[in-house]
Parts: sequence; C-alpha cells; structure tokens
Amino acid sequence: MPILALDTSTLVSSVAIASPEKLIEQILAMTKIKQVDLTGIAVSIGPGSFTGLRIGLATAKSMAYALNLPIVGVSTLAALAYHYPIPNIYIAPMLDAQKGNVYTALYRWENGILQEVQAPEVKTFESVLQEGQLLDLPVVFVGDTAQKQALAIAEAGGNVMLAMSHLVMPRAANVAMLGLSEFAKGNTDHVMQLEPVYIRRSEAEVLWERRNGKSEE
Repeated sequence: MPILALDTSTLVSSVAIASPEKLIEQILAMTKIKQVDLTGIAVSIGPGSFTGLRIGLATAKSMAYALNLPIVGVSTLAALAYHYPIPNIYIAPMLDAQKGNVYTALYRWENGILQEVQAPEVKTFESVLQEGQLLDLPVVFVGDTAQKQALAIAEAGGNVMLAMSHLVMPRAANVAMLGLSEFAKGNTDHVMQLEPVYIRRSEAEVLWERRNGKSEE
C-alpha cells in the first residue's frame, strides 16, 4: 500500500513514497509507481512556515480529492522525532517561529512507539535549551533552529546535543512513515476539513489587529 508524503513546513521541502515494506524517496516517475497504485497521502501540517504549510496542504488535498485517496495530516514536530527511534533519550524538535522563538515539543520512544511527552508550543530558544539541561535523560535537538544554533547547543554541554547533520532537518520520508502508522490504525482526515496547525498567529494578523485597535493576545 504505497502512499505519497509531502513536507513543505520549512525551507527544505521534500516528497517521498513509502510502503510498509519499503521506503522510496523519489517522485512517482522515478519509482515507477503509477498514480492508481497509491493508497493514501500523508502531509506535514505544521507547525512551520505559514506559506509552506499552505502550499503543501493545498497540493496534498487537491491530489487526494482528484484521486479519491484518503489523507492524513501529521505533526511536523512528531515527524522530526521519527529521525531517532532510540530508547532512553528525549527528542526535542525546534523550528523557527520568528523573533527568537521556536516551535517545540518533547518526544521519546517507548516499546517502539513514539510518545509525546510535552505538547507542541512556542518558546524561546534559550528556555528550551535550559529546560533540556534539567531533564533526566539525554536530549537530542532536531530542526532548522537546532541546526542554526549548533554552536550554542555544543557549548551548553551536559545532556543536550545536536542531531547528526544528515538527520537534523525535516524529511518527507518520516512524514511517510508516520502516515503509514496512522493509516494502519485506521486514522484519516476529512480532505475538506484538514487545516494547518500554526500554533501562533501570523505577523499579518498581529499587524491588522494593532492597526484596528485590537490588543495582541
């Protein structure tokens, strides 16, 4: 049951095709898989770049509707945590949320299942780093902000560390694997109702409220 997966949540966009037995990180023409062979579509729904998420989700929904395929949206942060299926560590994704803030969450693997320890939220990079140093297990940071703050993470030392360079950024491959697990459990989303998960408001919304006399939350 090959599925198509898209990740456009950051500056690094990717596409993958996966089945329970095999992962293929090329487009349909390269994999020789026909459209009629696809059984579902998985798409990263955020948090992340507002524009990127809208483009990726619109593309995925259009394809799901046109091909009459089930669709499932997966967390960008959870997909990042799929990089490290290792027990006895925490995985802390960090994606740029602007103004020194990051979208972050905390995950760990237990008995081969990815568990959410802390729900996605917006925090400062410094607070995430400090909180990571207080945890009872090693913390692996992944994501675009983790990559940009590699020096700060290295200097912090202790139980915090940066992910290996080839595993630090989002990949559609992990969106695909997470999507496969959701499909296997019978979980799907309504193609017309699936929306991006922004967590915070866009800068345009904040500016509009200021100009129209509404205070920022």
